[in-house]
Parts: sequence; structure tokens; C-alpha cells
Amino acid sequence: MAANPSPCTPAVTSTDGNDTITTEVCKEADVGDGELREVLVAGYPVLLVRNKQEFSALSSRCPHYGAPLSKGVFRGERLRCPWHGACFNIKTGDIEEYPSLDCLRCFKVTVEDGKVFVTAKRKDLESGLRVKDTSKRCPLSRATVLLLGGGVAALVCAETLRQEGFTGRVIMATKEKHVPYDKSKLSKEMNLKAEDIYMRTPEFLDAHGIELWTEKEAVSVDFQRQKVHFVDGSSQKYHQLLVATGCHSSLLNVPGADLQNVCVLQTPEDSSKILELATGKNLVIIGASFIGMEAAAFLSDKAAAVSVVEKREFPFQRVLGPQVGGVTMKMLQNKGVKFYMKAELRELRGKDGKVAEAVLASGENLPADVVVVGIGTFPNSAFLKGTSIARDASGTILVDLHMQTNIPNVFAAGDVVSFPVALLNGERCSIHHQQVAEVHGHTAALNMLKKEKQLHTIPFFWTTMFGKSIRYAGCGMGYTDTVVKGSLEQHKFLIFYIRDGVVRAAASLSCDPMVALIAEALYTGKHISREEAEACDINNAPSLAET
Repeated sequence: MAANPSPCTPAVTSTDGNDTITTEVCKEADVGDGELREVLVAGYPVLLVRNKQEFSALSSRCPHYGAPLSKGVFRGERLRCPWHGACFNIKTGDIEEYPSLDCLRCFKVTVEDGKVFVTAKRKDLESGLRVKDTSKRCPLSRATVLLLGGGVAALVCAETLRQEGFTGRVIMATKEKHVPYDKSKLSKEMNLKAEDIYMRTPEFLDAHGIELWTEKEAVSVDFQRQKVHFVDGSSQKYHQLLVATGCHSSLLNVPGADLQNVCVLQTPEDSSKILELATGKNLVIIGASFIGMEAAAFLSDKAAAVSVVEKREFPFQRVLGPQVGGVTMKMLQNKGVKFYMKAELRELRGKDGKVAEAVLASGENLPADVVVVGIGTFPNSAFLKGTSIARDASGTILVDLHMQTNIPNVFAAGDVVSFPVALLNGERCSIHHQQVAEVHGHTAALNMLKKEKQLHTIPFFWTTMFGKSIRYAGCGMGYTDTVVKGSLEQHKFLIFYIRDGVVRAAASLSCDPMVALIAEALYTGKHISREEAEACDINNAPSLAET
């Protein structure tokens, strides 16, 4: 486990003419093997790592959301972020696991007379993050990779192609109006503008030779001719294709579903619209999904009333189970959110074309000036109907561990696919997490370049309400038992999800970096038994990460 950060007052600082700073940060004997320590260099925080008596110095904050890496999990030469599981190599600073897109900066460390010095350029201390070097687009190269979709899977695929030396044409075609953005924030921070959540700017994509075609929806693919047709009548040939078109929110199938102010939450425009409509009004959310609960939390102090209608007994019940679902339900109830559980919507009634009332199967009527629907998703793959690409009954595209479909030169990634999951003993599953989509895109790009890379990742996601984050790692689908450590009532707990006698996933609240630690243990192939879970100390469990 990481040591608590303890910034040191520099004893010696020098600066050369190139604005390179050298600072004594601590004594060699002060830092133990395997320790993470935050130190100061010219007032800037830097992470000092000691591994087998050798020191490394890196940026101290995760480029994703700024988590303090001194509180992370360190194993071998790999450092995992405590918040969202991104991993970095301590020797190079390179990203080794998402959701972060960028790398850490590395700084020179020297030891003289028992004193540890860090040398860095001021501009590198100021920026903290580092973008990987990429190849340039070569006009002489005729190779074209076409990426359908404008989400993180397509973005990471495009960036990986450039990082790995591909000089051909890279086209990202999306029905969206925007560059790729952080969709996880749409329901967590609904007051943000689209530009606030862009993952890359248009200028960044242009500089890296990535063509972005917005409002360009694919309507069919001719796999034999290797050509995609778009809704505007145009078409584009490809040498290799990635289908990363994501999912669409399921729609209500009740009378009144077509009334005005019945909304889904998929885009920045949806988020802004719901916030505007719900402020000071009666909001009804159909479905206690992650999106629904996050929106309920954000709008709880803005809407006049928030009501949630859900078929199950608890929120998140299918994924997180009744225990964690019960905790989140109480958190929301304490903020005035009303729950109608084990209930079904019968119809929506309107006035002047706008929704006004939600009628439950029980006959109860709920005032509803705006309704948000969060009852699940379906894959955006209808444009592939009638083709030879393999899909399951729900429409998700079947891929192998190389993200390869059954059609040569055609890959798929993200929410639109079903893939073999190691934690489920190879069973196929569709996992809708940002981090998983990014790994998919990375893996697909490497295999487009014939690098024979198999998917290897531990799914990691989080949900945030009222400033508290529940973190989850693994894949607990079909779990049969749980082990709870800590206190659900005090909102400080770690819960293990067990199937066939071993831990398949874990979730926590206010127990960082435990989920990151468990993710790292699972990543290395560690089998955590029920007995180990029961013996776990939520404040310190280094044995879980031993292989």
C-alpha cells in the first residue's frame, strides 16, 4: 500500500539558464522500498517512487480527473490511480490502463551523499501531463482506416494508430455534433457546456491527422466492396473498419410516451434541456439506473420535486445488489427524492401536448412536468441488418479478444459489442464502461496493425452522488454471494461479489484505494477467495495484490 503523502521542504534549489530546476526533496533513508511520496520541487508537487532501491519521479496527479497518485496502488513498475483505475509505468510515465488518455511526465532523480535530488524543467512541472508522440499523416499512403462512432473507443483507436506509426488516413465518422466528450459527466454535472467535457479539441484531432466527420451517420456497409454508405448519400471506402457506434437509450412503450418533455439523456444538449425543464418543476425519472440516479442527485436541489419509478426493489440492483442499492436509495431519500419501487408506469398524460402526469400501474398519479427515461439501452447496429456480420439476438456485435468480427478487416469496440470476459470464464458480455471502451479501441488499433494483441483488462467504473463516489472493479455478473466489510450505514464500506467461491468484483464507498488494489490483484491473475475477502482489513490489505 502507498504511504501517506508527506511533502518535504526543499533544502537546496538551483535553476540554470534553461529554467531547469534541481531541488533536494528528501533524505534517501526517509523513503522505504515500495513507498509513494509526494514532494515539492520549486513549489510544484512531484511524486517520488522508490522501487527496489531505485528512485523515480513523476507527475503527482492523474491526468484523468486529478487524483493524488501518492494515494494509489503500486506493484512492480505499475502505478494505479486510486479513483478510477488508470495505470502508469513508473519508468516511462506511459499510460498502461485507461480511462486517462494522457501520460505522466518523468523527471530526473539523482542521489548524492544520502540526499535525493529531482531535476525538472519548470514548464514540465506546470503541465504535469504528457501526450504520447505520434506519427504524421503521409499523403503518399493510400491506406484508410474508417472509424464509425465518435465516442472514446473510436478516439482511442485513432490515437493509438498514430502512436504506433500508422501514416495512412484516419477518418472518424459520427452522427454526433461534437468531438468526443466525457459522457460520464452528462448525468453527474448537468450544468456543463459541451465544450467543458471535450476529451480532445478539434485542433488536437487536426494536428494529429485525424479527420472528424460530424453529423455523418452510417446507414449501410458493403463488406465485400469495403464501402460504407452514409445518410447524406455519400460513401467512403476503407481498408480497415472499426464499428464503435455505441448504444441508444431504450424508449418507453406506454401511452403518452410521445408527449413533449419526455426525455432521454444521451448528449450534452439533452443534459442542458433536462436541467432547464426540471428547474423548479416536478421531475419523474423512469428507471433507477446509474444515469437516472445521478440525474436525480444533481437535480434534487433544483427541481421542485423528484420522483423515481423502478420495477426492482433497489436502485442499481442488477449490478451492485440490494445492499449498495439500499445505501444510495437512502442517500437520495435524505435529499427529498421519492421512490416508487417495485412499480411500473402505465401511461403518461399530457396537457397542451406536454407531459403533465405519470400514472402508475397501481393507479397512483405523479405530477410530471418533465420525465427522464433511463430504462436501459439497445445497440446502434440496425444499419448492419441483413449483412453477414455476426450479432446476437439483441443486436450486439460479436468480437473475439482481438476485437475482430467474423469479417476480415472489420473490428468493433465499445458498448455495441459483446466480447469474452475472463472474469466470467470466457462468457460473452456487453460492458458499458468508458474505460472498457477505451481498452477496446486501443486493442483494435494494435490488431489492425498486425500486432496480435489480446484484450486484457479489469472493468472499472464509478458513480457519483452528492460528492461521494462508489467505485467498482471487475465483473460480478451472476454473483451468488457477497462479503461486506466496514459499515453500509456509515457510508464507509467495501463489498466483494463472489461467484464459484472466488471474488469476481468489488465495490466501495470512502475506502480508497481498495477497489484499485483489488483491480490490480485481479489484473495480475490473483484469485481472491471468500476467506481472503472475509479476512480483509478495509484500511490495509496488501496481501490481496500478491500474485
